[in-house]
Amino acid sequence: MNVLLVLAHPEPASLNGSLHRFMVDRLMANGHSVRVSDLYAMRWKPALDADDFPARDAAAQFDPILDSQRAFEAGTQTADIAAEQEKLLWADAVILQFPLWWYSMPAILKGWVERIYAYGFAYGVGEHSDRHWGDRFGEGVMAGKRAMLVVTAGGWASHYAPRGVNGPIEELLFPIQHGILYYPGFDVLPPYVVYRTDKIDEAAYARITQELGERLDTLFSVEPIPFRRQNGGDYEIPALTLREHIAPGKTGFAVHTAS
Repeated sequence: MNVLLVLAHPEPASLNGSLHRFMVDRLMANGHSVRVSDLYAMRWKPALDADDFPARDAAAQFDPILDSQRAFEAGTQTADIAAEQEKLLWADAVILQFPLWWYSMPAILKGWVERIYAYGFAYGVGEHSDRHWGDRFGEGVMAGKRAMLVVTAGGWASHYAPRGVNGPIEELLFPIQHGILYYPGFDVLPPYVVYRTDKIDEAAYARITQELGERLDTLFSVEPIPFRRQNGGDYEIPALTLREHIAPGKTGFAVHTAS
């Protein structure tokens, strides 16, 4: 199978750098074809701006959505954007690896998403009617592919527990897993999170690589997070709110997962 690893960490000698090399080796040993987007090494341009669309009318007001759509449809996107889109289409599974910085992904990875998720490629696709509101949240260009997060965090696991001060890790990662990965159709696997990164000794590293290796070994067999499909009947269309009999009286991120 084809696996794309997207790494967002600036230091090759870091824990993330070591885990990244471990993942490449493990996946290749398992017979997978692996491609890498090391965003800092690539000096990836993180800002979506008018320079991404060289064929646009420079005298016109910049519209990120429409200019993105026109460039994608006309084949006039910049080479770096087109290359990353091609990697996503090639991949059967995508792994996003990053440190949790200020409760989210590093800016360079967010910019990778913003620039390559063109209108017509990752969103703005499918029929919009009173029974089907676009191909998204379980449908879309990435349907049939898998995605997983590998995340490092400096805090303790208890800090990210259901009553932890940082908030539950499932909720912190929800905008990424549900809003960035599930939205264009990926089947999203449970994340692998490493806590207390400043306390990793040889024994802890051995445990982490064993656990992560097992996750990579089951990359194409483990059950994905059971997010509710937007067009699967659980949501009123076009309001896109859960029907009254679904998780009655409950709100929050968790209601969008069928558990």
